[in-house]
Amino acid sequence: MGNIRPSFIKIRALRLVELYPDVFNNDFENNKHFVSEYTDVSNKRMRNWIAGYITRYQQRRVD
Repeated sequence: MGNIRPSFIKIRALRLVELYPDVFNNDFENNKHFVSEYTDVSNKRMRNWIAGYITRYQQRRVD
């Protein structure tokens, strides 16, 4: 059973992937760094949530 994420996490994550398609990849640490660089997310939990969703999204796109 997977995690259910709120729609505001998905919307922000997909918008970032659309704007910066070459930056994000399957590496969580890389995505975490770029999420904090390209957004104004102030707390760590939301940054990690968005980076985690981007990571899983990229892994599903490759398969």
